[in-house]
Amino acid sequence: MTRMRAVDAAVKILELEGATQAFGLPGAAINPFYDAMRRHGGIRHTLARHVEGASHMAEGYTRAAAGNIGVCIGTSGPAGTDMVTGLYSASADSIPILCITGQAPVAKLHKEDFQAVDIASIAKPVTKMAVTVLEAAQVPGVFQQAFHLMRSGRPGPVLIDLPFDVQMTEIDFDADTYTPLPVYKPSASRAQVERALDLLVAAQRPVIVAGGGIVNADAADLLVELAELLGVPVVPTLMGWGTIPDDHPLQAGMVGLQTSQRYGNATFLESDFVLGIGNRWANRHTGGLDTYRKGRTFVHIDIEPTQIGRVFAPDYGIVSDAKAALELLVEAAKARRGALPDYGVWVKDCQQRKHTLQRRTHFDEVPIKPQRVYEEMNKAFDRDTVYVSTIGLSQIAGGQFLHVFQPRGWINAGQAGPLGWTLPAALGVATARPDTQVVALSGDYDFQFMIEELAVGAQFNLPYIHVLVNNAYLGLIRQSQRGFDMDYHVQLSFENVNAPEVNGYGVDHVKVAEGLGCKAIRVFHPDELPTAFEKARSLMEEFRVPVVVEVILERVTNISMGTELDNVTEFEDLALTGTDAPTAISLLD
Repeated sequence: MTRMRAVDAAVKILELEGATQAFGLPGAAINPFYDAMRRHGGIRHTLARHVEGASHMAEGYTRAAAGNIGVCIGTSGPAGTDMVTGLYSASADSIPILCITGQAPVAKLHKEDFQAVDIASIAKPVTKMAVTVLEAAQVPGVFQQAFHLMRSGRPGPVLIDLPFDVQMTEIDFDADTYTPLPVYKPSASRAQVERALDLLVAAQRPVIVAGGGIVNADAADLLVELAELLGVPVVPTLMGWGTIPDDHPLQAGMVGLQTSQRYGNATFLESDFVLGIGNRWANRHTGGLDTYRKGRTFVHIDIEPTQIGRVFAPDYGIVSDAKAALELLVEAAKARRGALPDYGVWVKDCQQRKHTLQRRTHFDEVPIKPQRVYEEMNKAFDRDTVYVSTIGLSQIAGGQFLHVFQPRGWINAGQAGPLGWTLPAALGVATARPDTQVVALSGDYDFQFMIEELAVGAQFNLPYIHVLVNNAYLGLIRQSQRGFDMDYHVQLSFENVNAPEVNGYGVDHVKVAEGLGCKAIRVFHPDELPTAFEKARSLMEEFRVPVVVEVILERVTNISMGTELDNVTEFEDLALTGTDAPTAISLLD
């Protein structure tokens, strides 16, 4: 049996489990782990500027490709508490990341030692496991269990806290015979999927709601195959966007109060049956449940048993991994071929709504209206682009106007929505997919939250394009405050004595980005957008750093949203001709 330090065993297990990319910051209490990574040499590490940023980088890395597990590392005390937001984001969206923190020596844990905090107790509510390892001999087993838990059932994050002396203690560990624990994922039975299909074929206007669980299970191809076999329209959730290409004839649009299309909501309200797969009935998708459920039969398939009935009781529930369920559904649908209903008329009705209920995007105003930005993004960026965004009017409008054609083509912090997430998450995506065009989308406040992480992209040559739509406002909160008849502490504008050229919009993002080693372009006129995006691509390729395209927007724009699926307020006229919405997914005449 080989003798080695516990941290050497831990780093070796990272390699054997395939988690070979880490993001973090060294510190005194975690230096032994960094020494083990240095000696091992097989774990790539990106030095973040903020520990929360490292956790979001790890999440972006995980979400960018099937099978990835990002690792974030920090020292004791505030490093762990800083990463709690990242753990919450990952937990909420069912994303496995491994957080490793240093800790004071075991004998000092109850003595209020410097930076000694019970991080395991703090992190427990937002992880699948959070543990401070008190015995060095348990380190291999704890790491083995961590990967088993992250991958089994509903995926999620784990935190392992390592006291300094535990890291340094020598243990016996045989790497040659180490074997990952089997991954457990529940699977539907054939009888269950037959029952689900019985309910579906009894309907006249069925839809499939495709959630993020399908992305996690890497099962988008099966979803499309099932939809085509049944001839049933698909409604992706925001987390499931891209599981079926936007231009597929059976893609019926997103449904919801904010990130939705008019045709998506209209189609859902006409439906009489809903098969939800890998989704959680998020409130910004459903709106009021009375409206959402009225006149519809629901079947819900989810990997997490407690998710069935959590928001409302479906007519039939199945606990299953999305891929396992879709494999059986496809098999059962093929066996029924020839006896399935013809939903051709229903599909044509859905396509007609998709063709006509388009929001207008073409505006020539200066300052620029945000709708025009997304129109030009649709023209500038190809089908393989990966978009990264988190929250705010920028993200909501992106969900309404951008187009996504592949799973993991839209990477979004869904349930938690932490400001500042976009930039570090985009760096994680760019790390995982260096040959893919990555485009981040932020409002000015989201961008400013973790703007220092731009230096990480410059230092480690992680090129991507960051579209910054700047109205010098907390736009979503300003719009929400309309209900209180106020505009209170949501303005970010001020006269910048060092940058009169920003015309009272406050922070000079171009100078800040350049000061952090990146390239930046500022756009004032809509006709400049195509050239700016092309120049950004050229700068990114030449200098191999992030490139910020700051678009100066009109100060106030209200983006479509509402309280119910049948009560979404539209602030602009419907597109009537092709020139009103030239990049609409279904072109108007």
